[in-house]
Amino acid sequence: MVGLVRSGCRTTMNNVEKFVILLLLLRILILTRLERAQPAHPISYRDVWRWDALASVVFTFAVYPAAVFLDNYLPIRPVVPPTVMALPLVVRFFLYLIIADFGHYWVHRFLHMPFLWRAHKWHHYPTYMYWLAGARGSILQQTLVNVPYIFAGVLLDFAPWWIALVLITKNTLQNDWMHLNVPWGWHWLEWIIVTPRYHHIHHSDNPAHYRGNLAAMFPIWDRLFGTYVNPEKAPRNLTFGIGEHPPAIRMMLGV
Repeated sequence: MVGLVRSGCRTTMNNVEKFVILLLLLRILILTRLERAQPAHPISYRDVWRWDALASVVFTFAVYPAAVFLDNYLPIRPVVPPTVMALPLVVRFFLYLIIADFGHYWVHRFLHMPFLWRAHKWHHYPTYMYWLAGARGSILQQTLVNVPYIFAGVLLDFAPWWIALVLITKNTLQNDWMHLNVPWGWHWLEWIIVTPRYHHIHHSDNPAHYRGNLAAMFPIWDRLFGTYVNPEKAPRNLTFGIGEHPPAIRMMLGV
């Protein structure tokens, strides 16, 4: 579940497409190898990869463009004072990460409320966990998740062209990392960044975990707002899924 990549960067779509294809090949080769070397949960890639590849294609070429189209009608780009825009790019980039991730946390938290849960079901539908399992999101979910990224994205207006590639890489690998089927996670690191074992708890079908570990990048939000579940005290043999099979089209739309 990643946010919109939007900034003032300019680069040709042809180069971006080539970069995305190269990134995909590297993800397949490297991430699958890492998972096979030390899996956290049992999985049969042969049984699931076709459905996940299809879900990823649907998300990339249908869900995501539809969400971006809807976001264009939302007045969510603030006016930033010139003094802020005059800050060095590296400072504005870190401000972007903090603001966008803070907003992502709250959007994610609302998606787990009864009135918005249908918009989020598709993301939690898989009964297994690996790097490609997280490539799902309904149109309504993605429209909402994009909002804090668009809001914070003003900070990156007039940035160099390569910032777009940095954001594409960051968002893609962040999503892969959270869902990676490895047992990695250290208590000290989980004060700084979400780890696979940290996020796996969030996907657990245990009702005690439904609204836990909601952070997308910085775990501090969970600790501050009471949604933290300590991975070291959670069962290692987690199971996943939503326990139901809604129509695919409804999950895709988020209704």
